[in-house]
Amino acid sequence: MKDADVLFMQRAIELALRGKGKTSPNPLVGAVIVKDGQIVGEGYHQKAGTAHAEIHALAQANEEARGSTLYVTLEPCSHYGRTPPCTEAILKAGVKKVVMAMLDPNPQVAGKGMEKLRHEGVEVQVGLLSQETAEINQPFLTWITAQRPHVLAKWAMTVDGKIATLSGDSRWISCPTSRQLVHQWRQDKDAILVGIGTVLADDPQLTTRLADFDPTFDQSEQRHPLRVILDSKGRTPLTAKVLKAEGKTLIAVTEQAPLEKVKALEAIGATVWLCPQNEKGRIDLPSLMARLGQAGITSLLVEGGSSVHGAFLEDKLVDQIAVFIAPKLVGGATAPSPVGGGGVELMSQAWLVKRWRGQPSGEDYLLEGTLREVIPCLQGLWKN
Repeated sequence: MKDADVLFMQRAIELALRGKGKTSPNPLVGAVIVKDGQIVGEGYHQKAGTAHAEIHALAQANEEARGSTLYVTLEPCSHYGRTPPCTEAILKAGVKKVVMAMLDPNPQVAGKGMEKLRHEGVEVQVGLLSQETAEINQPFLTWITAQRPHVLAKWAMTVDGKIATLSGDSRWISCPTSRQLVHQWRQDKDAILVGIGTVLADDPQLTTRLADFDPTFDQSEQRHPLRVILDSKGRTPLTAKVLKAEGKTLIAVTEQAPLEKVKALEAIGATVWLCPQNEKGRIDLPSLMARLGQAGITSLLVEGGSSVHGAFLEDKLVDQIAVFIAPKLVGGATAPSPVGGGGVELMSQAWLVKRWRGQPSGEDYLLEGTLREVIPCLQGLWKN
């Protein structure tokens, strides 16, 4: 591949990111059409159910698309869904060559788009900036390959590893810059999850409030993720803020929850799911994650508390973690730490965090890492 090819695909990735938080359950996709070395059309997938990136780019290119090269971050679809096949539009426009970053793992596509184009005489290349494209689409790729949401576990802690003082006070550990970033993550995610302990202790709203940090933020762009509460026994108070705030609330209970309480929660607008319980009498997380996946939830932000983080780790359901470290010390031998549960007995059994990266976040320091790599599972998706 030439340097120009890389630049055009980088532009397609930039365009794809404009749809972040708006396309679920579809992937982020960007497209660039080039003729005689010049960009003649661009587009990105803006929202699920609307035109795909390729269609926007072709419309902009118009007649210039004939004999051109299309750079697209994901294999064009060849099936009828909520929109017609992109391959048909590409062929009709007379595109000469298509450069794809990677194939689409969706079984409805999975190489069929590439095969259709090649069968009709279009030159196809696959694999340019494939890993970069997979990186921005981890929620979609996890949802397709693991049939569950991609899970980001997040917490803020002091330098001595505490998420609250001995008295339970935790407001605020992190600085405003860090909290603004968390609200941006909420804006971009399909759902956010906490345990009943967090609801009872903090009575959070679990909404997106970017305008609190940035007065210039356009509130018409604001979106609230689905709130998921792990509440085995149905202890969520009917006066809880999560039941009054904007957006939808899902409460996951087990058969331990009184039927009267379940009906009362539903009567005030909450959705209640009766879930299987594990041997500890708690929500069976793999079952819940599978059900969320079936409901089209591709990304989940897990905000705790510590027992919830521990349970997700023990069930191997955490894909990535984000840790805000505040320059504070609170001490206390029994002050809570970020990850509860039974833990591991030996250091050799520790959960390994890969691809650590860190950066300042206002007064704090943000560390991010990966526990479950989705990319190695997809090697066959970026080969010609």
